[in-house]
Amino acid sequence: MENLQWLDEEDDWQVLTKFLPMGWQAGARKLGALKRCRKFESAEVLLRTLLIHLAGGCSLRETVVRAKQGNIAAISDVALLKRLRASGEWLRWMTVGIMEQWIEKQPAAIFGKGFQIRVIDGSTIQEPGATGSTWRIHYSIGLPSLQCDEVYVTSPEIGESFRQFTVHPGDLFLGDRNFGRRPDIRHVVQGGGQVLVRINLTNLPLVDKDGSSFRLLDHLRTLKKTELGDWDIWVPYEDVFLAGRVCALKKSKEAAENARRKALRENGKKGHAVKPETLEAAGYTFVFTTLNRTFSAGTALEMYRGRWQIEIAFKRLKSIIGLGHLRKSDVEGAKAWLHGKLLVAFLMEALIAAGERFFPWGYPLSPESPKIPLPLEGELINASPS
Repeated sequence: MENLQWLDEEDDWQVLTKFLPMGWQAGARKLGALKRCRKFESAEVLLRTLLIHLAGGCSLRETVVRAKQGNIAAISDVALLKRLRASGEWLRWMTVGIMEQWIEKQPAAIFGKGFQIRVIDGSTIQEPGATGSTWRIHYSIGLPSLQCDEVYVTSPEIGESFRQFTVHPGDLFLGDRNFGRRPDIRHVVQGGGQVLVRINLTNLPLVDKDGSSFRLLDHLRTLKKTELGDWDIWVPYEDVFLAGRVCALKKSKEAAENARRKALRENGKKGHAVKPETLEAAGYTFVFTTLNRTFSAGTALEMYRGRWQIEIAFKRLKSIIGLGHLRKSDVEGAKAWLHGKLLVAFLMEALIAAGERFFPWGYPLSPESPKIPLPLEGELINASPS
């Protein structure tokens, strides 16, 4: 987002603030963003300055230059970094408010079950410019709080893994296919936690109760229409068998075709041929979980859907505007930066949601207006997860 005109146009800025939760300005002082700060005269000035850094991908030094040229604020890059650190909880609180008002509600099934639900993910970050550094950020975000409870910044050679994170009894780790590996699952189970991960046909060897290979694709083929699959399986690893289940459902014809096209496109970029079995498996959604049968297959899939919402928002942010600059040596700064990036991601989701609704004047009158139930065309067409 090279051109930040939307931050300079007063009318556009006032429209943007309509998407923020009620009390967002007072929240800046209450949550410490403006505590003992004389450099910013108001929460509005602070947020506008932070968004140049967070939404525009500008370095701290470039941000302060743009803020000064735009008559927004006069501050040093060091002072701005300190203010970013202090604003982390405020940015997170606004993100949660936007999610509650504008974004599709998290599946109710994942709440009130006695778990600390943690979305685990990682992303490669590269600084702009020829000499920009590259590293990987590993983070854990709680649902529904969106609280970043653990974050690490490493070299890109350190891959994504549950083993990067501390496990507490009662944790439920949600991860994508990159985390569906035996060492990762054992790490969580040994720590007293539970696992819910997407898998593919090959990354997680499965056996049945007799120790025979569990032919996952054969079982998937038995699913018809909206029927759910729920099979007890075991994962052999070193000296133990990790007990779990595979929960699955068949995608709609449209969703399956989209998934197959995506698989062909991604493998084509890498010069790889796609196996027929892989294309067939793309017609199904299936997860591995260590949760017992108190949780139905439908509940497990709904739980994972909570992860999809965060992932889609964050990936859209990464693909459209880039992740920008991150101080890799500053963990608290990294947490605040991540909360700020999620704020931008959910603002984008809110703008898209508003665009799909009909406001003759082009924007909502207040944050309460989305509470009026207005059907969306997409809600009728894409009723099932893809």
